[in-house]
Amino acid sequence: MDIEIRPEDRPFADEVQRWLDEHLVGEFAEHRGVGGPDDSAAWDVRLRWEKELSAGRWLGLTWPPEYGGRGATLAQAIIFEYLYARAQAPYRLGVQGQDLFGPTLLMFGTPEQKARFLPKILAAEEFWGQGFSEPDAGSDLASVRTRAALDGQEWVIDGQKIWMTFGASADWLYVLCRTDPASSRHHGLSLLLVPADQPGVQVRPITNMLGEGEFCEVFFDGARTRADLAVGALGDGWKVAMAALGVERGTLLMPQQLGFEREAEHVLDLVRGGVSPVGVSHRLVDAWIAVRLMRVTALRTIGELVAGRAPGAQAATAKLYASVQHQRLLELATELLAEKVTVTGEGYALEPLQRAFLLSRAETIYGGSSQIQRNIIGERILGLPREPRPGASQP
Repeated sequence: MDIEIRPEDRPFADEVQRWLDEHLVGEFAEHRGVGGPDDSAAWDVRLRWEKELSAGRWLGLTWPPEYGGRGATLAQAIIFEYLYARAQAPYRLGVQGQDLFGPTLLMFGTPEQKARFLPKILAAEEFWGQGFSEPDAGSDLASVRTRAALDGQEWVIDGQKIWMTFGASADWLYVLCRTDPASSRHHGLSLLLVPADQPGVQVRPITNMLGEGEFCEVFFDGARTRADLAVGALGDGWKVAMAALGVERGTLLMPQQLGFEREAEHVLDLVRGGVSPVGVSHRLVDAWIAVRLMRVTALRTIGELVAGRAPGAQAATAKLYASVQHQRLLELATELLAEKVTVTGEGYALEPLQRAFLLSRAETIYGGSSQIQRNIIGERILGLPREPRPGASQP
């Protein structure tokens, strides 16, 4: 993958590269490429790296300087992400606050909310958890039942959230609640900011196939937050939440692109110089083509964003295509590794491709399941009739 760097951005790109060369050393260099959006590996090292990035003012590059950002252009932010990924720097811990909640607060928050929360995010002093999905409201997010009621100058919150990434390490939660008890579906929802450290909030880690607890379920039993900590107008929570999900399903794929390409090269190396099992060559070619199609898609979207245009249809299909193709690539890798992926090393150590394979099983679910993504593409891009809802009367 490569991007075009305009002459006016070359000094910025050189500054990024110099800083990475000087600071991605020692224990940080020993942990190149560690972690991911659902991988809590080497948490303490990555936390120290996050502080290093904050000291260099490399977090929230496009945010206004008064909140700790640089007021950088989108093109410069993309250059940073590209060089960061190419250097295989550790995956950042603060993705929920920096890349999802922060941009949402910049769009919908009050001046007081921005001044209170945004600097703490970029200082890597406060971490956030996303309280959207519920046991009966995952892909169908409009079925949210967690409720909040005003009690004087505070909201009182009761309900349950699930699949909260890195929720056990969150200081604050941004929670989609039903604030109008008479409402249904998309109406009467509000996004509230809730402190995690209080008696009314119980966080329970969910152990994944790697034996790690990067996801959590969260129970609210009389949890409280201030009345002025609603983002956007009351009842506009659906619009605010959709803005946050739009960020999640779009630009967050870019840092993963180079990782896919490195994994594809690793898979190819497994059979170079050896004898490929019957039928594997065709699948290897398909995998090689797939990662290059993802590259073209990413570069096209980047070009549209930098030019100030709304991304085309390929941006909406990118998440679906990437998650499915990534799983196929890693399924092929496990077949080539054969018996090596049936055992673990000392301390449950896993071969990198084996670890990636296990983590990839959730990629077609989180961030919008593949089934829901296909409905979105069919209805909003292709103009197909809406999918019938179970229980709805049919004409």
